[in-house]
Amino acid sequence: MDRDAELAVIRRAYARQVMAAAGVESRRIEAAFAAVPREDFLGRGPWPILRWGRGYVASPSRSPVYLYDDVVVGILPERNLNNGQPSFLAALIAAADPRPGDHIVHIGAGVGYYSAILAQLAGRTGRVTAIEYDPLLAVRLAANLAGRRQVEAVHGDGTQAAFAPADVILVNAGATRPAEIWLDRLREGGRLILPLTTDAAAPGIEARPLERRGAVFLIVRQGKRFAARYVSGVGIYPCHGMREAVSERALAAAFAKGGWEKVTRLYRDEPVAEEDCWLRAPGWSLAYR
Repeated sequence: MDRDAELAVIRRAYARQVMAAAGVESRRIEAAFAAVPREDFLGRGPWPILRWGRGYVASPSRSPVYLYDDVVVGILPERNLNNGQPSFLAALIAAADPRPGDHIVHIGAGVGYYSAILAQLAGRTGRVTAIEYDPLLAVRLAANLAGRRQVEAVHGDGTQAAFAPADVILVNAGATRPAEIWLDRLREGGRLILPLTTDAAAPGIEARPLERRGAVFLIVRQGKRFAARYVSGVGIYPCHGMREAVSERALAAAFAKGGWEKVTRLYRDEPVAEEDCWLRAPGWSLAYR
């Protein structure tokens, strides 16, 4: 068996492992993970792999086999910027339910590995807009995705960069509130994956366990209204341009009282009874009904 065939077998096993770890049953998503070579996006090894409690540890060799595990890999480890955990991203992708023909916008695309997986799911009739703020990563993103015709790599602020109306918006960074453009550009029935996080280093917000640093919500457009539901806890790199102090304090208070799993609605500039709100901040709220 030649090297490419061997790696294809390893990727298929890796994809199955990722689906099991994510608790996801989707042949389409599994096939997308099996189809995209992770090493094509992470440069030449050895790679810095984040081992919990030990920090970044170099892979034993340059063999790509070490990338085909449910591991976080540093892309700029000195800044704690990573290619995220595959099972976590698989769970977010499954919640977003990308379909053939969709326009998918990936905010915080990094070096493009997960953007390429999203492109597999969008298919030939769909497209992906991959947006990355960091200039060093944006250069790598454009180079890594250059051969994929249905993917556009954009260097810009994902909270302000213009993009066409989207069926799926996957935000791969922690915000304190949804950007107006994310809600405005979501098509009818469109799905927004929104990680909302607090800053443990901010004055008045005490450190809390990883699972309490934030939560991911699925936001679905329904006419002029938005349904919402809790997807998972999250500890994630902060989203440039979407860290607002007032909303952050409201988030910290909401997380402290609990109940995020009961959220069903996101409102914009609408009156909502205090007892129905999980979170209330200027211009938006998350509510139980």
